[in-house]
Amino acid sequence: MLIERLKHIIEQGEGTRTEYKEARSKLPKNLFESICAMLNRDGGDIVLGVTDSSVITGVDKKKVEELKNDLVTLSNNPNKLDPPFILFPQVYEIENESIIHIQVPASSQMHKSAGHIYDRSNDGDFKVGEPQLIADIYNRKRNHYSEGTIYPFVQLSNFNSELFTRARKLIWGNNQNHPWLSLSDEQLLQKAGLWKKDFATGKEGYTLAAILLFGKDETIQQILPHYKIDALVRKDNVERFDDRLYCTTNLIDAYDQLMDFAAKHLSDPFFLEGTQRRSLRGIIFREIIVNMIVHREYTNAQSATFIIYRDRVETENANNPHGEGVISPINFSPFPKNPSIAKFFMQLGRFDELGSGILNVNKYIEAYSGKDNPQFIEGATFKTIIPVPIRGADDGGTSGANEGAIEGVIEGAVGGVTDGVKERLALLLTAIADNEGKRVPDYKEKTNLPESSIERYIAQLRNAGLIEFRGNAPQTGGYFLKDNVRQLIEKDKM
Repeated sequence: MLIERLKHIIEQGEGTRTEYKEARSKLPKNLFESICAMLNRDGGDIVLGVTDSSVITGVDKKKVEELKNDLVTLSNNPNKLDPPFILFPQVYEIENESIIHIQVPASSQMHKSAGHIYDRSNDGDFKVGEPQLIADIYNRKRNHYSEGTIYPFVQLSNFNSELFTRARKLIWGNNQNHPWLSLSDEQLLQKAGLWKKDFATGKEGYTLAAILLFGKDETIQQILPHYKIDALVRKDNVERFDDRLYCTTNLIDAYDQLMDFAAKHLSDPFFLEGTQRRSLRGIIFREIIVNMIVHREYTNAQSATFIIYRDRVETENANNPHGEGVISPINFSPFPKNPSIAKFFMQLGRFDELGSGILNVNKYIEAYSGKDNPQFIEGATFKTIIPVPIRGADDGGTSGANEGAIEGVIEGAVGGVTDGVKERLALLLTAIADNEGKRVPDYKEKTNLPESSIERYIAQLRNAGLIEFRGNAPQTGGYFLKDNVRQLIEKDKM
């Protein structure tokens, strides 16, 4: 979450989707009543360490990790939340105080806390006991969240058993102590909220979300014959396509296939965050692809599309809108369209929290594409427009030098150095490839490396036969790629 958005949440005051609680050294007694109420209503944000009047009092820094861990453990305890709903609290520093933010999504199920049902209004949380009000909650969720549609005749044999093994590996990679790891396949589906009973009709069984996540391809196609994700490349042939992926499989595999498709056709400029190499393409399109999967309305026959143009990527999917128009990254309120699917993808480590897609794309997009205007448009269809670097553009040099070729050149020519040095050598070689004929001060501005380091790395690149100095030193001239290196890079860009 951007710290600016959290500050906005605190400034706007309490409401149906916002709750503040003081929690200096222990969790508030009524915390899970509020969590339960938000799960049953429209979700929201709970901030610990803030008074009702928006004054930041903070959480004891010595207790922060303990309270955070208690929250995660208790959210999986059926005595606190039934059915359980694992939460992911985050710690932030504001005004030199630690605060804990809990993002609570709306759930497709009805929850209880300590045996009681709670709902949410502008006046706070209230206990629900009247049969009609309980029925209203069930009907509201059944009508709004199609992912919770029950299919009583779907059996465990209709699921792909290999996907359970893959899911456990992904969950383990994200959290080695995750409570789902010791469960059987059937128990995992139940704990994840992918099996349920409708107390209004008496029907019980596996849900549409379970089928989309774990179903065999033939099961998915029998239940949703219109389901597909159409990924296209339209760089040269904009009327038809240059390449195509027609995806009709489960959502776990669909995510991997779409990420591979993006990696195949989109560049990934070299980028250091501090001293760590980060894949901007991975960060941005992980969020975009998860957004398509998690927020799609699957009962709508419109296919989802992922289209790569020369200068942008556009995605579109059927939507159950919760608003209209372009979404602001500062004051938007994230709303899950498929809470069970969203929760499961969160356990897999494929996204951090609701709304993270918009926040992360806006954070990294300028470093990735040189532009800062991604668009997220809410409506009957949800549309995103993401600017991308134009691969192979000719602006008089080796602009947009491919990072894979650069790294390959470094790996093949420079030995006996650490991975960190290789990354900085690749960063400098990329800067030279994009701005040939410049000198050390110019590359300092491009790389943010100290001049002394640049001089040392330039010596290494020259000794490796990758660059050369042309001109009359020290007054004129600059550094250029060797012809054979330029040819390797240009070949890889084609």
